[in-house]
Amino acid sequence: MKVLVAVLAGGALLTAGAPAFAQSASAQSAKTTLGPYGYGKVRLGMSEKQAKATGAVVLKKAGEAGSCAGWDLKALPSGKDNVGLYISKKRGVALIFAAKSVKTPEGIGLGSTMTQIKKAYPGVKTAASGYPYVGVPGNSKAYYSFLLSKGKVYELALGLNTQDCVN
Repeated sequence: MKVLVAVLAGGALLTAGAPAFAQSASAQSAKTTLGPYGYGKVRLGMSEKQAKATGAVVLKKAGEAGSCAGWDLKALPSGKDNVGLYISKKRGVALIFAAKSVKTPEGIGLGSTMTQIKKAYPGVKTAASGYPYVGVPGNSKAYYSFLLSKGKVYELALGLNTQDCVN
């Protein structure tokens, strides 16, 4: 988790303002952090109904019978041919993809290197398909997966271990 350091230099005026500053910083951190349970108000495992109720998602691609629907985070549209998350009929929010400005609590995001991933996650493994993945610290029901090109992360996802949307 990121550490916020605030230097307070005196008096009741700063003391009175500190809680608002801390709340604002905490809200900002939640908006730019992927994991360990989700992104902002959107949480892994939420049903489609619950995710829609947050007001933070918009349907992008309806799921066919038995498949997952593609959604976007309203605050971070993913572009024409992509989705920001998948919602499974069985599992709820199953995968959330990181946008450019989003990082894991350990500081890994798009553009990070394999060396940085290994430093942040010493237990990182390589799947049979060749992509690195690791269990999410603080959430035993989830994993991070990383796709790299030219030594840098170009796709980062937070997924349920039981997700049924992608290979």
